[in-house]
Amino acid sequence: MAKKSMIERELKRAKLVKQHASKRAALKAVVEDQARPMEDRFKASLKLAALPRNSSATRLHNRCQLTGRPHAYYRKLKLSRIMLRDLAQFGQIPGMVKSSW
Repeated sequence: MAKKSMIERELKRAKLVKQHASKRAALKAVVEDQARPMEDRFKASLKLAALPRNSSATRLHNRCQLTGRPHAYYRKLKLSRIMLRDLAQFGQIPGMVKSSW
């Protein structure tokens, strides 16, 4: 189980990303628009830099929904490999069966 503080930190980052997503996208569009004057683009880049650092989507790290484990994460299921195996063994994941040969 991951530290509770790390799990909470990731939740806080996800909330900030969602909160500032539209503003960040609008400012990025202004910065990347070559047709706009350089002064406008520079002001938009300063506003973008003034936003909270944790509001950037690249700061998010995928974690297991059950344990908070950051490594060996399956995006499709939002679980770590350990929890995936445990849940599959008990038949908790539909369509997944334990292989044997």
